[in-house]
Amino acid sequence: MSQQENHGRIGPNAVIRVFEALNEQRGRTVAEAVFNRAGLEAYLDALPEAMVPEAEVIALQQALRDELGIAEAREIARDAGRRTGDYLLARRIPRPAQALLKILPAKLAARTLLKAISGNAWTFVGTGHFAVKSESPPLIEITHSPLCRGTMADEPLCDFYAGTFERLFRVLVHPDSVVTETACQATGDPSCLFEGRW
Repeated sequence: MSQQENHGRIGPNAVIRVFEALNEQRGRTVAEAVFNRAGLEAYLDALPEAMVPEAEVIALQQALRDELGIAEAREIARDAGRRTGDYLLARRIPRPAQALLKILPAKLAARTLLKAISGNAWTFVGTGHFAVKSESPPLIEITHSPLCRGTMADEPLCDFYAGTFERLFRVLVHPDSVVTETACQATGDPSCLFEGRW
């Protein structure tokens, strides 16, 4: 399935890992409050196993901010992103590919990883648009991000993506990798930009 064929669906990690982060950091009661506010109470009995409508991810991110405030919501989202990175490393990125990336020079490993992320972007941007703007330093652009869509804020909000990218870069490219969202559509920028440094 290509990005054009996605029709606005996103992989279930965007729901599952948020639940895990909430449950671990704030407890079941808070997790239930957030999911209820998002209209996703059905997932409290059975978390999704297949791709979900992007509207559910948009609602969940908004509910996080409404229920916890932006600062804490960003922490939960980043933790959920890290957990997603761990899931991808454990289940989706073949071990031989990981071994190869780890021995490549960082710039070449970053280029290879960015190509792989780009090829799978349809699974996490929904109807948004993903582009690699630079390989050195790594600069990722997401336009119409479902994480901040329809929201205005004084700070970037797409921490789920930043946490996922950072975890992958730390394990596969360089252990000192830091990924920062340097621009966000929620703050009035034309797109959301994620810059990697090490």
